[in-house]
Amino acid sequence: MTAPDWVSAAFGVELHDRPGAAPISELVQLGLRRNPKRAHLLVSTVLGKHLPTPPAAVRGSADDLGDAVVALLGPRAAEATVLGFAETATGLGHCVAERIGAARYLHSTRRAVPGAQVSGTFEEGHSHATTHLLLPTDAAFLDPPATCPVVLVDDELSTGRTAVEAIASLHALHPHHRYLVASLVDMRDDAQEADCAAAARELGVEIEFVALTRGRIHLPADLVDNVCALDPADLNPRVPDPAAERGTTTVVPAPWPADVPDGGRHGFLASDTSRFHLAVDDLAAHVAGYLAPDEQVTVVGHEELMYLPLC
Repeated sequence: MTAPDWVSAAFGVELHDRPGAAPISELVQLGLRRNPKRAHLLVSTVLGKHLPTPPAAVRGSADDLGDAVVALLGPRAAEATVLGFAETATGLGHCVAERIGAARYLHSTRRAVPGAQVSGTFEEGHSHATTHLLLPTDAAFLDPPATCPVVLVDDELSTGRTAVEAIASLHALHPHHRYLVASLVDMRDDAQEADCAAAARELGVEIEFVALTRGRIHLPADLVDNVCALDPADLNPRVPDPAAERGTTTVVPAPWPADVPDGGRHGFLASDTSRFHLAVDDLAAHVAGYLAPDEQVTVVGHEELMYLPLC
């Protein structure tokens, strides 16, 4: 029995496809976490965040989402500000921003930086760390003309509450007319969709939603208690004889131009894209010099540093 099937059988969690939509199982699988706020996870199979994923699959799904955004925004996509959600969608958001040719990209962060000005915050109530910070280097980064659309990118929508909270916070600081929430999967039910529509009316803005597929999830009332009662998982087990499995570690200084942003944490402009990719090419060539030509390589990104490792 696979892990998602085990979760469904043991705890009664059910995923349901929407008629006419792509199967949810093509994009996510069920997982559990010992969190009294929310005990289930929809783990993406195409994000490259929690499960090993071929880079082409990560980029392909992000490109598909970007194309769906362009289908709604048309030429105005090039004027957009794209905001990715930490930590899971920092790389996804940057991929979407590049695909649509957005004017600017920023991702939220959970980590305050000494000396960095906080330009905005919003809350994600079910998360392990609820507060998102916006730390663009330029205080005017989030203040383009109100007619420019704002695109918020996350890997999955469960209720839409976090996205609406983010929009309300952004709108209070820098009002815009049109907001678009883009996600790989949208799991909202009818009541939650109605809540999002009501929030848009209350704010006096247009909020649209786009996703690669949509579905529904059924959660038993006792799910949190049953999951939190599980024995802790045996993580990182030691091999019987560590010395027999010992490998080598090589630390390689990573050349990176000081004037090129390495991601969207403090803001990334469309004009940064070409210099960024030139720097990535130089870095990849440098690292490749330490690898055998036929060596299979796993690249590991970290939390908010996902897009550069993907590239």
